[in-house]
Amino acid sequence: MSAYEQPPLDLGAVCQRWRNRRHSWRPTGEGGFDPARYRVREMPNGLVHTAKAFVLAHHYSGSWPAVRLAYSLIDTAAPPAGQLVGVLTLGIPTQAAVLTSVFGRLTPYTQALELNRLVLLDEVPANAETWLQARAFRLAAARGIRGVVAHSDPEPRTRLTAHGPETIFPGHYGTIYQAKGMDYLGKTRPRRLTMLPDGSVLHDRAKSKVRNNERGHGGVERRLVALGARPRDPGEPGRSWLEEALHTIGAHVVHHGGHHRYAAYIGPRSGRRLTTTSYPYPKADQGGAAA
Repeated sequence: MSAYEQPPLDLGAVCQRWRNRRHSWRPTGEGGFDPARYRVREMPNGLVHTAKAFVLAHHYSGSWPAVRLAYSLIDTAAPPAGQLVGVLTLGIPTQAAVLTSVFGRLTPYTQALELNRLVLLDEVPANAETWLQARAFRLAAARGIRGVVAHSDPEPRTRLTAHGPETIFPGHYGTIYQAKGMDYLGKTRPRRLTMLPDGSVLHDRAKSKVRNNERGHGGVERRLVALGARPRDPGEPGRSWLEEALHTIGAHVVHHGGHHRYAAYIGPRSGRRLTTTSYPYPKADQGGAAA
């Protein structure tokens, strides 16, 4: 059975897939995943740009986080010599506390990282994500990583099109993390997000770069110009330009109820329990689809 665009009623019975930032679904019971056909490889620094381009093209967020380790899923049966069909990345969260609050004895960024992207193309059969995650964690452990934190976003994302709003992400509650046996640590704090018309988020840090002319402000400005804002004039204050640009493109602020948070030790400490409180796993009716 092939991927289909609309989820069935039982969201716990599907795996999420992506192409061109549009989600689709594969039934978990379809079978067809042949591990012998695929390889998981750590991408060296010289090839990380390939992973970045893949994520930017297909992941719903349309963004590339701070990545330290990137892993590729290669379909060896695809001509001419294998094809990139998935990427998993481990990287640096916005604050060290995301890691230290869970792994108090691990050094953040060198022994503990965040799983910050996982995207598979719609052609990849169901259940490949748990296989990819297990092998990526094994490779990361060989590099000295001992703890991983992961988040799942239960809030849907939409983007504006010529035909009206289009759902590009229905939300998910972290089925693959549950399948891996990761501890569920509850939800992060609710917050307010600035949503752009393409369905991506303009984070506070990005806005600060423009307002204060900090390094990287040019990339943020080009992103807004591509959505319809006028270019910023030389010497024009960033704060006033940003306010105008967000109004012009139709950005809006939404309340986000928080991400589901998971964590696990990997490698030699994989059997060790976390010292933080863990809770029963959330399910589909508590927000989001399976992923």
